[in-house]
Parts: sequence; structure tokens; C-alpha cells
Amino acid sequence: MSPEHRSPILRNALAIGAATGAYALSFGALSVAAGLSVPQTVALSLLMFTGGSQFALVLTLGAGGGWVPASGSAALLGFRNAFYGLRIAELLGRPRGWRRLLTAQFTIDETTAMALGQAEPAASRYAFWATGLSVYVLWGAGTLAGALGAQLLPDPRALGLDAAAPAAFLALLAPRLRGREPWLVAALAVAVALLLVPVVPAGVPVLVAGLVAVAVGLRGTP
Repeated sequence: MSPEHRSPILRNALAIGAATGAYALSFGALSVAAGLSVPQTVALSLLMFTGGSQFALVLTLGAGGGWVPASGSAALLGFRNAFYGLRIAELLGRPRGWRRLLTAQFTIDETTAMALGQAEPAASRYAFWATGLSVYVLWGAGTLAGALGAQLLPDPRALGLDAAAPAAFLALLAPRLRGREPWLVAALAVAVALLLVPVVPAGVPVLVAGLVAVAVGLRGTP
């Protein structure tokens, strides 16, 4: 692959990394506000490394939910990466050994989108690794900066950072609500969650709402 093809891919990868790094600032602050230490917060970003799941975990803990519903919500959101992995494995030539572990760690929304957006296999592989490295480094750095900054504030939630994750989830969901069926599934999941809020621990309504959507999807699978 020529340098002319690499340059725009690298620029896009760095831009995506910078954007996710800025988003990680709010995660770091929210995680500390939810009761996790700075090392625990950074460990989540380095080991879990999937933003939606990380936000689900700390938001559930911050709302008073226990580790079981928090972990369940995080796992449910992260399960989509397993489906990404099937396609990424083909693009990268089914890596083995330590490369397979590293590929699994880097298989997230951003790397998958960049890899699938290329016209040639070589460009897909370059886009995957460039984006993965960029996001991993800057997401971790942003998490650390946000967590350290939160320690200097008496109440990090006073800045409105707790609204950042729900707003981001809505922004990701909105483009997918095309057609009658997605709206019906979303409405059903919301209704179930609202009914459960007064009677079950924090975090459980979100988990059950997600399972409702999964059940509907499986029902329509031949």
C-alpha cells in the first residue's frame, strides 16, 4: 500500500483517537464519582476497553446498583464486539497466538468501522491497527486525565458529566431507528425499564430492557 493511501487513513485514525480521548475525560471523572479509584478506573479502560460497557458499569454503580447488574449491563453492551470479531478475523487473515488476543482487544466500533470502510484488504488491515493503537492510547490517557481531575472537584457530577453517556447512547441509537420495527422495539424496551425502576435495584431495568431487545431480535431470526 502506497504512502498516499496510508496518509488519509492515519489522519482519520488519529482524529478518531482524539475524539474518543476527549470522551474518555467524562468516563474517568464519572468512574471516580461512582466510587472507583484512579487505578481501578484506568484498569477498566486498559483491560475492558469498550466505552459503552464501561459507561454502563460506572453509571449503574453510581446509581446505587450492585456489581452484578452493573457487570450484566456492561457484558450485554459489549457482546456486539463478538459479532464484529467474525468479520475482522476474516479481514486480518485469522490471526493466531498473541496476535489473536491483541486483535480481540482492539475489536471495537471504531476499528471495525474503519476496517470495513476500506476498498482493499491491505488498507483494511492498516486502518484497523492504526485506529486501534490511536484509540487505545488516547482513550487510556483521557481516562487518566479525567480521573485525576475528578479528584480535585468536590462533586464531578456538578459539571453535568453524568449526562454525557446517556446523550452519547442516544446519538448512537438515533440513526438506527429507521422504520417501524426499531421504534416499536425501542418503545417496548423503554416501557419495560420504566415499569421496573420502582421495584428492582438500579441497573436491573437497563439490563432487562436490553434483553427484551435481544429477545425480539432472536424471535425474528430464522
